[in-house]
Amino acid sequence: MEVAQVLHMNGGIGEASYANNSLVQQKVLLLAKPIREEAITSLYYNTLPRSLGIADLGCSSGPNTLFVVSEIIKTVEKLCRQLNQKSPEYKVFLNDLPGNDFNNIFKSLDSFKDKLCREMETAIGPCYFSGVPASFYGRAFPNRSLHFVHSSYSLQWLSKVPEGVENNRGNIYIGRTSPPNVLKAYYEQFQRDFSLFLKCRAEELVEGGSMVLTFLGRRSDDPCSKDGCYIWELMATALNDMVFEGIIKEEQIDTFNIPQYTPSPTEVKSEVLKEGSFTLNRLEVSEVNWNAFDDCWNAQEYESKKSESLSDGGYNVAQCMRAVAEPLLISHFGEAIIEEVFSRYQQILADRMSKEKTEFINVTILLTRKA
Repeated sequence: MEVAQVLHMNGGIGEASYANNSLVQQKVLLLAKPIREEAITSLYYNTLPRSLGIADLGCSSGPNTLFVVSEIIKTVEKLCRQLNQKSPEYKVFLNDLPGNDFNNIFKSLDSFKDKLCREMETAIGPCYFSGVPASFYGRAFPNRSLHFVHSSYSLQWLSKVPEGVENNRGNIYIGRTSPPNVLKAYYEQFQRDFSLFLKCRAEELVEGGSMVLTFLGRRSDDPCSKDGCYIWELMATALNDMVFEGIIKEEQIDTFNIPQYTPSPTEVKSEVLKEGSFTLNRLEVSEVNWNAFDDCWNAQEYESKKSESLSDGGYNVAQCMRAVAEPLLISHFGEAIIEEVFSRYQQILADRMSKEKTEFINVTILLTRKA
């Protein structure tokens, strides 16, 4: 499986699209808002740039894509007024793999700019947008062209499935029955990928530039802990049930592994310190419920988002995971099994969620480019 060719969120605006199933990711963005505000405020005070380069890596498409960009521009504009400075020009780079639905992003830009101007009530600096279809595990931008880099829920994705995991039978990711060599292979692939990511961004950021990165991760140092791999173990259960019933072949699941690694805070910190280009200013761990509707901010918001179908937690989480994993599953198993897989997955999720607390763990770091 060539990850760069098949890894992308479900495009469009259909029932299984990422645009309609990314509330979890929105909650995670909101949790990290204070760290982003701290980063952009410090960056602006220290550099007063006339042209501000902003990159969102793993931007996907849908309501979250321009959320952080809007927030950054608003923060900078307020700082400009406080300091009686002229607004900078904003060079915004939206990056994702080539299969991403960039067309939907481009179609929304005019309305985004109009909305931003209305909300600010006065003129803002000129905004120039570029789509950058490329892997962030390599150079994607010119030298010293960026001031601020943001990425949320993207860096847990690896550049490829680790080599040497052929004996990870019955699993589709790290699981409690995975052999030790599988755990080692996944961790070493994460180390290589994240170290390369840091090296590339160090070349692209200006001195003193900042990054705020949020990983889907885990609290525990044990890579087999439930907080890091349980969501995929339950999907593997659905697939294994289909193997038992003869719907899919055993070798199909034995040769399918998710190109992801959910790191612990210790693992993330270790790679930053080892690579050496950045100062680690902040590291925070947070959590969000699997079913994002369980922790809506208030009753009014819940009612505005909820429908009869969405009141089912198993359905919500299955749809969230489908928006993320469906292209990977189709590339390996074919399209014919998809409805059956997610129907079974939904039932398994609902059962587990009724019996135990289920959360995604988030690891967020704030980095500053060293001199």
